[in-house]
Amino acid sequence: MRDYRWLHEFCLNRFGSAAALEARLPTPRSPEALRQIADDRYLSTLALRVFRAGLKHSLVDAKWPAFEQAFFGFDLDKVVLMGGEHIERLMQDARLIRHLGKLRSVPRNAQMLMDIRTEHGSVGNLIADWPVTDITGLWRLLSKQGNQLGGLSAPRFLRMVGKDTFVATDDVAAALKAQNIVDKKPTSQRDLAATQAYFNELHAQSGRPMCQLSVMLASTVNN
Repeated sequence: MRDYRWLHEFCLNRFGSAAALEARLPTPRSPEALRQIADDRYLSTLALRVFRAGLKHSLVDAKWPAFEQAFFGFDLDKVVLMGGEHIERLMQDARLIRHLGKLRSVPRNAQMLMDIRTEHGSVGNLIADWPVTDITGLWRLLSKQGNQLGGLSAPRFLRMVGKDTFVATDDVAAALKAQNIVDKKPTSQRDLAATQAYFNELHAQSGRPMCQLSVMLASTVNN
């Protein structure tokens, strides 16, 4: 297993300079900034992530103002009351992406976020307080309690709102296999634990956010 020094030197060589490397790396939001995001914006982003899955992002994004209108600005208290008949009516709205399963997921995920709000005071409090050294635990909570949040949807949602997380993309998975951390894309609890432990080690050595380490690891793969 190679340590952070190898990863840093590889990326410096690949991008040509420290400045060029830093320009490629994302910056996560601070815990304070995550707390300031309103619950309706978390639901909107969560729904956006669900609808983006498997579709061209620009197509979904262009329709999102209509989704904001159709789902009452993603007000949790209103969306959670949207029953089956309401969703069926939305299936007739040509402004929207008429995918029944994804439309149904919005009030279901609103209920999850309401439960989080009840327990933690706000969705932002839970996300801000969750330790990055157990970020896969937050993935697990979202995918288990939410709807249509399997695969990479939970970590991609967290990345979208600015929570520090790595994402096990194909390139990251290939890098993990090259470092003998896993032998396939990490989806099992055992492989996710091994992946989290490796990122924790790199994080401790470098002090870098998980999202930056994720991009750096992906950069070690020839593509």
